[in-house]
Amino acid sequence: MTDNIITLQKATIADANTLLTFSRKTFFDFFAHLNAPENMEAYASAAFTQQKIQDELNNPDSYFYFAVLDGQIAGYIKINLNIAQTELQNSQSLEVERIYVVAEHHGKKIGHQLLNFAIQTAQDKGLQYVWLGVWEHNHKAIGFYEKHGFKVFSSHPFMLGRDKQTDLLMKKELTK
Repeated sequence: MTDNIITLQKATIADANTLLTFSRKTFFDFFAHLNAPENMEAYASAAFTQQKIQDELNNPDSYFYFAVLDGQIAGYIKINLNIAQTELQNSQSLEVERIYVVAEHHGKKIGHQLLNFAIQTAQDKGLQYVWLGVWEHNHKAIGFYEKHGFKVFSSHPFMLGRDKQTDLLMKKELTK
């Protein structure tokens, strides 16, 4: 199968509604069947609000990019630099905070293109590594990141509503 080449479109404040709708949809599509509805809704009601999305879009160290395929949004990525990073906040790293591809586009290598874009962005900036957090039970995603050279280096708790979960922290060292 050949790769479907995507176009990356940087999201702006004008895209806030689209980003909010798409973020909620992909989050629920990926995780609703694995978690209690009340925990999903509790998390989403805080993480996916108009104000939160606008704040994230206005942060000069956070960037959202839509993956556009055949004129339709097929996925997106959020990357963070400096103090916008959720945890490490190292000026020599880039965080991939979110990366989602809608189910109907799975298997088209869109996630690979998004992750490669993040890695290339970090290399272009002369950074030392790229890191991310992934739910310990998301074995498919963990395998995907491992194929791209990411290795587990730590973990942290993640509260999904009232459910205390564990995210594995993974990073990929970059060569200069």
